[in-house]
Amino acid sequence: MNPKPNCRPDSAYKIAYPALLNSSQLEAVTVKEGPVLVIAGAGSGKTRALTYRVARLVEDSIPPQTILLLTFTRKASQEMLRRAANLLDDRCRSVSGGTFHSFANLVLRQFSHYLGISPSFAILDRADAETLVQMIRKDLYPGSAVSELPRKNTLVNIFSSAINKRLSIQDLLTTEYMHFHHQKDAIQAISDEYTRRKKEDDFVDYDDLLVYLYQLLKQHAEIRKSLGTRYQYIMVDEYQDTNAIQADIISLLCRHHKNIMVVGDDAQSIYGFRGASFENIMRFPERFDGTRIIKLEQNYRSSQPILDLSNEIIDQAAEKYPKRLFTKRRNGLTPVLASAGSESHQSAYVLNRIHHLNSQGLPLSEIAVLFRAGFHSFDLEIELARNDIKYVKYGGFKFMESAHIKDLLAHLKVIAAPKDRLSWYRILLLLDHIGPKTAQAIYSSIQAGRIGVRGIHAINPTKKSSGLDRLKGLYAALSAETISVSEMGDRVLAYYHPILASRYDDHPKRLKDLEQLVSIMDRYSSLNSFLSDMTLEPPSSSSDGTMDIEAEAEDRLTLSTVHSAKGLEWKAVFIIWALDGKFPSGFAMDDPDAIEEERRLMYVASTRAKDHLHFIYPENVFDRQSQLLHSKPSRFLENLSESNLDCISYP
Repeated sequence: MNPKPNCRPDSAYKIAYPALLNSSQLEAVTVKEGPVLVIAGAGSGKTRALTYRVARLVEDSIPPQTILLLTFTRKASQEMLRRAANLLDDRCRSVSGGTFHSFANLVLRQFSHYLGISPSFAILDRADAETLVQMIRKDLYPGSAVSELPRKNTLVNIFSSAINKRLSIQDLLTTEYMHFHHQKDAIQAISDEYTRRKKEDDFVDYDDLLVYLYQLLKQHAEIRKSLGTRYQYIMVDEYQDTNAIQADIISLLCRHHKNIMVVGDDAQSIYGFRGASFENIMRFPERFDGTRIIKLEQNYRSSQPILDLSNEIIDQAAEKYPKRLFTKRRNGLTPVLASAGSESHQSAYVLNRIHHLNSQGLPLSEIAVLFRAGFHSFDLEIELARNDIKYVKYGGFKFMESAHIKDLLAHLKVIAAPKDRLSWYRILLLLDHIGPKTAQAIYSSIQAGRIGVRGIHAINPTKKSSGLDRLKGLYAALSAETISVSEMGDRVLAYYHPILASRYDDHPKRLKDLEQLVSIMDRYSSLNSFLSDMTLEPPSSSSDGTMDIEAEAEDRLTLSTVHSAKGLEWKAVFIIWALDGKFPSGFAMDDPDAIEEERRLMYVASTRAKDHLHFIYPENVFDRQSQLLHSKPSRFLENLSESNLDCISYP
């Protein structure tokens, strides 16, 4: 279906669209009918285009109630409709806007009886879903059998991921949870019982909302036609983040009129791990014949040198919509790729540049340090605390609050402080056949001997514990006078690894965190100094351990994972650990699709910067898990044009 031409003169509109929008934005705003794909490059004003299109449709006398705006957060849709109302009038507030899940809930409340679901169904939030799964887990596999199964949060993750990626439980376990594949029958049984009990008790979880809406539209033509008539003009924001079910829902909703506009950027599709499908945006023209493709390429954020580099990074993508970001800000600094001699040199480089920018008048709030994984910033956080630089951290987790980090540190704390009752209890309760009473008795015996960790060798509990024998062996090794701080870390990690694997379903990821912690210990010659730093100035969500609305308004440096930084911008951006094997992640190396998503992640990171962009990587980093030495910059930065990237060494 070809879009109908708009015959009204510009002067007939209250809003002066041609004066307020660039030519591509204007095209996206004024096209009225038919399928439209808007490829909105980073910083190109996609929210502005959607907002003005809502206003334009209302000005064209389209009833607001027949316009549907779907976004990924309620805040996003509310903000767009608020802006549209400010541009035009309050009619824009009557536009139907919300998330896919809220829209599904609205529709299912009206038509749920078609699927045999009570209209008064209760929605299970994540905590409720985990509680129900835990009950089923214990009911089906009582006693010791339950301890071998994935924990409740992992089971819910598995069930959700299988639905969103349209995979069977077995196929998902094969690709993402291979260490639980031997439990596939039990996991499937729990999933089946979870489904049965939800239906029995009129429960619907978040994934069910989408699945049931899809089934309703697919199986009942009269409802599909009714909703298609009700919503004549449909818009979807961040289309690159939709999963297969959401894409099918959109196709069914607009099957009769084809008035669908989706806005997104294939180059910013970075949530495959959540089930988002890169194929949705790439195959949209195939799904909708006659699709009009509009590209928003004028960038309002970054200088041209930063855009030139970003363009070159994404040019290497195997599949993409070709586009060239450009800006009127032609001048600017060339991005920098700095090779640092070590992780500590990497941190020193970042601090040096931050001090320089800050002395030139750039506030900390306009500076961000981005990284591939939350643990990549640990060393930098320690240095920021030492230098009294306030920061706030997004993504990852609070370092000192992570159980596996606390476990490893506890084994070291009792060496420096033999009377540390809490650390002793934590260590002992990790062992099989040792409960609180036995732990208390062992602790009392150790203290009675007054010889520190060596006192554990005299302990013979009434219940046999092979774990206690291993612990004795660990402290015999750690008592050697010549052992270094880093060697202590290595030996505790080797001891703790089997415990980690038995206690945490995501132990491969947690092992990476612990390896990073042990690598930080290489910098210390004194165990007491290391423990003092970790206690008094630990890496956390922010430099004083707080994160609140008021804190965000203060002049603080931002630390963030790239995933958490999407949609944000700063004048200066530092991307650390731009090292092949770290960014891209070593886990992606054997998967071409994963490598492509990592490339897009690097593109997202680079396009956050307005004026200053620095990539930094430490050289000669030994990865304990893979037993490989990483020394090259990210493959996404290697062999780029010299004119686009200034390569330096530090120090």
